[in-house]
Amino acid sequence: MTLETWLAFTAATIVLLVIPGPTILTVISYSITHGRRANLPLVVAVALGDSTALFLSLVGLGAVLATSALLFTLVKWAGGLYLIHLGVKMLRAGASAAAAAGPAGAAAAPAPPPVSR
Repeated sequence: MTLETWLAFTAATIVLLVIPGPTILTVISYSITHGRRANLPLVVAVALGDSTALFLSLVGLGAVLATSALLFTLVKWAGGLYLIHLGVKMLRAGASAAAAAGPAGAAAAPAPPPVSR
């Protein structure tokens, strides 16, 4: 890869990273709901993920996947199975949290009567 091609690729990647997308919207919504302290780890994680994708693309993984239909299909299936795993894990975590909270229709304990003097 020539230096000009690499610089063009890097510039295009930076432009695409700056454009607000689902990741930026996630960072914004997470910051609003969880506060400023929780924002820094999420921003670092997003930057690490984007940098990893950039690095893998620069070393030629995209070209390998483009030329090998079998490898591309395997990567797609692995990604899909991982997403299913994450979904099942989230559903189980939601079910266990709901079970720990008690039955959905259970009424709260009645308040004690007021104390008169």
